[in-house]
Parts: sequence; C-alpha cells; structure tokens
Amino acid sequence: MHRGDTDHFHPYDMPHGHVGHNDPKPAAQWQTPHQPEGAAGEDHHHTHEADFDLVEKAFVDSFPAAPDPTSFLRLAGIPFEARLGDGTVLKLLRVAQDVSVDIGSLSPHLGGETFRYDPLPAAMVSRRAALRFVYFDGARTRALTLEEAKGLPARG
Repeated sequence: MHRGDTDHFHPYDMPHGHVGHNDPKPAAQWQTPHQPEGAAGEDHHHTHEADFDLVEKAFVDSFPAAPDPTSFLRLAGIPFEARLGDGTVLKLLRVAQDVSVDIGSLSPHLGGETFRYDPLPAAMVSRRAALRFVYFDGARTRALTLEEAKGLPARG
C-alpha cells in the first residue's frame, strides 16, 4: 500500500551509482572501424570531446559547400600556422577529403590461406570520408586528422 511518502521500498530499486540503463555517464566510443588491429594511432584513451565523430561528419558534409572556406576553418578552430614544442612551424596548405565506397567483403577460409569474396548488397554498402589537413613543416608535408589539427598550438 502506498502512503504518499517518497521513502519506500521497491524490489527493483538499485543502489545509487549502479551502472545500468539509467547510468548518467556517457558511453565510451573506443571502436576504430576499417583499421587493422595494431594500426598506428590505436589508442583507447581518447581525450577528445564526446561525439567527436559527429563533429567530424558535420565538417566533412559542410566544408566543401562553404562560400568562404577560410572563415569556415577559423570557426572550426583550425590554425593556419602552428608552432610545435620542438620549434617546428607548420603551415596549412590544403584540406583534403577522400571518399571510399566499400562494395565487397573478404572472409578468410579456415586456416587463413584462402579467402572468400562476396559483393555487398546495396543495403550493406558503406561510404567513408577521410578528412586530412595537409601542413608543410619546412621540409615535407604532414597530413593531420581534424582532431590533431584542432589540437595544434597556434603560432605565437
């Protein structure tokens, strides 16, 4: 019988701090799709903001249509020149986007010596856009991700 008070027992009550479907902590995004195991940069201790993948997708979708790409980069916080800790100065040359469409899959047969190839049905075709910020360091070009470029210290 409910007496109108708020301090009563429910058999489904969980102690505070229980990790479950009502846990207020955000989900961790640790997957890196389309990269082989042990690929460079595989680090599960991300320091970027939550849902950074969505930020990057918005950039990829919007940048090519921007009427003023320079202002767009300023709004996004991408430095045109940066000085690294070792004194190297980077200068932004270009923003490059590559689009890949995966239309087939390979599955290794037992033993791994041979593979099975299957074309993907339309519903399983995946599209990926790779975004790179190409900087010149005085000797060569360096391609950085959006996260790396946003993390560069502005030249000062």
